[in-house]
Amino acid sequence: MTAGVGRPRRLPVSFFARDATVVAPELLHKVLRVGSGAGAIDARIVEVEAYTQDDPASHSWRGETARNAVMFGPPGRLYVYFVYGMHHCVNIVTGARGDGQAVLVRAAVIDGVDPRRSNGPGKLTVALGVDRTHDGVRANVLDDGTPVPMATVTPRVGITKAVDWLRRWEAAWPSDGSARAGS
Repeated sequence: MTAGVGRPRRLPVSFFARDATVVAPELLHKVLRVGSGAGAIDARIVEVEAYTQDDPASHSWRGETARNAVMFGPPGRLYVYFVYGMHHCVNIVTGARGDGQAVLVRAAVIDGVDPRRSNGPGKLTVALGVDRTHDGVRANVLDDGTPVPMATVTPRVGITKAVDWLRRWEAAWPSDGSARAGS
């Protein structure tokens, strides 16, 4: 059974060419597709965090570097980094080219995967098979019309700067546990 209500459409680059704090809550219940064909994995996004260049918790805070260059555009690309020497995290670049912004995808529902294996950014990238080879690849995010339930906004977690900023959004997991975009 699919959770979607219509034929999925890939979100255009213009969707991502807005401020991360606007894009982040609108990504809830959209589908991040990794791979193609029969090997593609669909992940229905249920938790995100926004990071902008004026944010001291953002990788772009001190300007562009070799590590964070993807954050500075173009929008709609995956920004993948390795943290704590053990976890990859996947973000989707937002905003205008040259303005370091991204939305961290913290949790998603993946068909056939226990939700406890995709309910954190490090676990999610393992479940999706995302690593640094995906850094800079155009994000394939689909909208199948699945309505977004009431989202909760809270401070971000796992950071030490700007800890009180309300830039984390979480939505209820789909009631049928499905991640696939409609056909």
